[in-house]
Amino acid sequence: MKRRDKPRRDPARSARTSLRQLGVATALPASPSAAVLERVPNPHPDKTYLARFTAPEFTSLCPVTGQPDFAHLVIDYVPRRWLVESKSLKLYLASFRNHGAFHEDCTLAVATRLVEFLRPRWLRIGGYWYPRGGMPIDVFWQSGRPPAGLWIPDQGVAPYRGRG
Repeated sequence: MKRRDKPRRDPARSARTSLRQLGVATALPASPSAAVLERVPNPHPDKTYLARFTAPEFTSLCPVTGQPDFAHLVIDYVPRRWLVESKSLKLYLASFRNHGAFHEDCTLAVATRLVEFLRPRWLRIGGYWYPRGGMPIDVFWQSGRPPAGLWIPDQGVAPYRGRG
């Protein structure tokens, strides 16, 4: 009797089928802590490359006044085993809309959550916040030194110059 070979399991297919938000209507999470980030296997874990997400319309609330704050976020990361699924990232970022926190806290909260969830080789974030009270606040963070030989393009966000 000949033994049958088991069909090979496709990890990418298995990850796609376990995604709960992609391809279905999904409500905006009530808060960043309620947001569900999802990930898929990196098809090129042996390669060192940069993936970039840009959120030019990021919003949160001032924790003191409740007024809206606006930022242009740029997230660069070098994946290892996992890629963040983009719809889940969009929902996570949008969940800050009704979240009260200072600019620095919002920027670092995004970076920290992504680093803990993805365990990338490297991650950096630029939070370019629009002025409130006449002063823009830009917040930058990275997880360490970038991998050797990595091409890192400029984040492409001009410094705030007002109307002048």
